[in-house]
Parts: sequence; C-alpha cells; structure tokens
Amino acid sequence: MAVYMCRAVLPAHAGPRGELGAGPLLRWMDAAACLAAEKHAGVSCVTASMDDIQFEEAARVGQIIAIRTKVNRAFKTSMEIELKPVQLLSAEDHLEHSLAIERRRIRLGYVQVFQKLMQESNKEDTCEEKDAVSTEHTHVQSTELVLPPHANHHGNTFGGQIMAWMQTVASISASRLCRSHPILKAVNMFKFWGPSFVGDRLVFNAIVNNTFHNSVEVGVRVEAYNCEEWIQDQPRHINSAFLIFNALDDKGELLTFPRVKPTTQDGVRRYHGAIARRRILLTRKCMLSAKGDKPSDAWETSNQAYLSYSNIAALTHLAGKPGWDITKTLDNVKIWTHEEGAVLSFKVEMQVKVPSHVAFSLLSDFSLRQRWDRHFLTCEVLQAVSEEEKIYHVTSGPTAGHQPRDFVILVSQRQPCQPQEPYTVAVRSVTLRAMPPRPEFCRSEILCAGFQIHSNSSSSCTVSNPAGPSCAPCPGAVTSPELRLQREQPNTSKKGVQSGCVGSVWPNFDC
Repeated sequence: MAVYMCRAVLPAHAGPRGELGAGPLLRWMDAAACLAAEKHAGVSCVTASMDDIQFEEAARVGQIIAIRTKVNRAFKTSMEIELKPVQLLSAEDHLEHSLAIERRRIRLGYVQVFQKLMQESNKEDTCEEKDAVSTEHTHVQSTELVLPPHANHHGNTFGGQIMAWMQTVASISASRLCRSHPILKAVNMFKFWGPSFVGDRLVFNAIVNNTFHNSVEVGVRVEAYNCEEWIQDQPRHINSAFLIFNALDDKGELLTFPRVKPTTQDGVRRYHGAIARRRILLTRKCMLSAKGDKPSDAWETSNQAYLSYSNIAALTHLAGKPGWDITKTLDNVKIWTHEEGAVLSFKVEMQVKVPSHVAFSLLSDFSLRQRWDRHFLTCEVLQAVSEEEKIYHVTSGPTAGHQPRDFVILVSQRQPCQPQEPYTVAVRSVTLRAMPPRPEFCRSEILCAGFQIHSNSSSSCTVSNPAGPSCAPCPGAVTSPELRLQREQPNTSKKGVQSGCVGSVWPNFDC
C-alpha cells in the first residue's frame, strides 16, 4: 500500500542559500500522504494533522527527493469515512501498526501535558531586559486567494499549500529579529481545524512568540473567508501552527536572536506557551538521542507521554526483531536468544492454560508479585499515573555476596484494540526526585523488559517475556528456575552502575 514520489530540487524550489525550501517539501509530503490515504480508503482524503516535523539536513539544487508513504493504521474516529482494515504484509508493517496507537495517544494527550506546563511557566516572569524587542514589532499579515492549482479535484485546498504559505509568512516574521534568511528547523502542533476551498481568501497572521538564544518560535494563525464572509468580516479559523527557525551568518555560524517582550495579555500567553512547547521538544530530542547505557530518564510532566511511548515501543521493537533462536525447551517453556553484534537479548515463552485477560491481570499488577516471586522483598506504588501507567519502587535481597538492590520502574500496560493484538506489559527504569538512591541499596537499571500475552483460545494463551541485554533477568521478567540459576550473577556496566537484575520464577497461573 506504499506510495512513492520523486522530485528533483530545482532553483525555483530553493531559497537564497541554494537549499530546498520547507514550503515545497511540505507540499510534496502532503500530496504523497494524501495519495496513500486515498489508495487505502478509496475516496478523497484531506490532511487533518501532522506530528511534529524536524528538519535535520537541507537538500540542495540538483538533488533528488524520494518520498515513501504508507498507511500504518486506520482509526474510524480519525476520518469521516468507513475504512477497510490495513493489510499488514511484513514484520515492519505489523510493528508500525501496533505503535501507531501509541503515537495517537501522544497526540490526544498533548493538550493536557501542555496545560500543566503552562501552569508552571506562568509562574515565571517575562523578559524585563531594556533592549528586549516588542513581539508586536514582528507581526506580519498576508492574504492569499485559493486558485484551482492550489486545490484537489474536489476543490479543497491542499494542506501542503497552506503549510508552504505559513512557512513564508513565518519566515518574514522571524527575519525582523535577525536581518537574515531564517531556516525552518521544526514545526509543532500542525492541525487543521477546518477546510478551505477554491475562491476562499486565506489570511495568515504570524508573530514571534519567544526567542531562545539561537532559535525563535513563530506562531501562525490561518483564517478563511468566502465572498460573503469577507464582506461581513466573519472568518473561519482553519489552521494554527508553531514554527521554529534558526538563522546563519555569512560564515555559516548560528546567529543569536535578541530577547523579546510581550506587550499584551495575549502576548504574555503566547510567550509562556512557547516555553512550555520548548520543554516538550527538548525532552523528546533528549530521549531520541539517548544512548542505551545512559542512566534512566527523569519522570517529569514534559516527557511522561514520550516515556510511556518509548516504554511500549522498545518492548514491541525487541519482540518483533527477526533472528530469535530457540536455545532450550523445558516442558511447555521455550527459551529464545537474540544476538546482534555484542548485544545479547533473551525471551522466555510459555503456553498457559488460562484466558489471556487473567494472565494479563496477574502480570500487570506488580503489587501481586511478592505472592509468587521470592526475590521481591517489597513493592510499593510510588505514583498511580493512570490506569495504564504506574511507577513502582521494588527492592530485592542480596545475591552472591552483593548488597540488596532496588529499582524505580515504570510499568505501562496496554489491552489489545483488536483480537489479533497482544496484551502488553512494558517495564523500564525511570528517575524520580522523590526517590533518590539510598545507601543500603544498589540502584539498578532496566532498559527494556516486559510481557506480551497472545490469546490462543478462550481458555489458553501464550506468554512471551522479552528482555534487553542489561536486564536479564529483572523485575519485569519471569523465567524458568533453570534460567534463573544461570543468570543470578550480577553484571556491572561500564559506568559502574550495577545493571544485572533479580531473577524470578513463573507464577502459578492455575491458582
């Protein structure tokens, strides 16, 4: 179901520096995505929203842009039409299909996270520097008439065309602070609130919300008018977005933007909103660029959604990797290993004669773990974030002469959206300010572990327990007694953090 599009970068597509402008690229991305959606749905489609966009590297005149788009998952509530199920052909398709629901969770939960950060940001003072530039000085307004080349065969304006116009007006706004040609680096919260049509007048209002040393955030609001609305001055709000720019000097060095100060109540709101969005953006960048041997991420308001997503995604990616080999079979338990260079992961799989929802109920509630796992000394719920996310503090006894260990873990649980999908319980370490390391314990780290529970019938299921290289076994793992005895020896990472975790046994699913 993939759609491919190739475009040559011509001089007309480039800016003053000879680099491909963001406007043409956004148009091509939108057109390719709509073609893929229409190929799947069988009807005309329009863009509703786009996840945050990061521009990592610039293309230049003469280069070829290759775009590949495909439908990962169809949500009935996301489109106004009935869609046929997505056909999953490869392991990669299945993986993206399962993670699409997690990305949707982030989109739906963004407003709540943003509002919490806004409350924190509002406690901070606005800029009081004498040389600060008024944000009103950066206000730019532009009007465009939607013509047939700007619309699809149904007369709806291409979303990519609106994005391109937004980028142009935002660039002009940002240039008033740097006296250079701003370079678009990211787009945040791109959502279409309503359609526009051939003949509509689109009014773009752009203004700088805040500056952050080498970057500037510009907010753009788009309003549409038909002929009658234009005369009566009754606009339709169809789109808003926040664009982040950098600027370079003649030597290619990043320019420093002057500080800005809001002069209106709405300007103050936008000023603090930019701070909240930047915190979310920087947190996500930090997580995406993190190395596997780094300490666990801090659990904060700005990154809760992304930590939950990465928790589920890491387990799903690990379980879906090709190349798992069976190394041992013990009755109804299979032990698998996966080697990737110097990295060794393992997976334990067991056939259980209980319904899948019963196994999920037992394995997802870590407060029950002490009943069947002698290695758990204590297990305390630190935060019940939601019904699907809980943070636990787990302690275990000493092993092989080493001091007792403790873990602060995030447990994310997901029930299947469709019958063929598994129940998922993902486990990873997090850092809480309220629970620092204590001298009587060796604080240990879990990078990736958990359970996937596939239903076989109404009375049986298969429990799979993938675990990453630094957590075999760990509080997120259940292993056979033989495997436990082999792996109870602790492991020490390069940074001196003890990362080997406590072994455990299978619970008695028959009780």
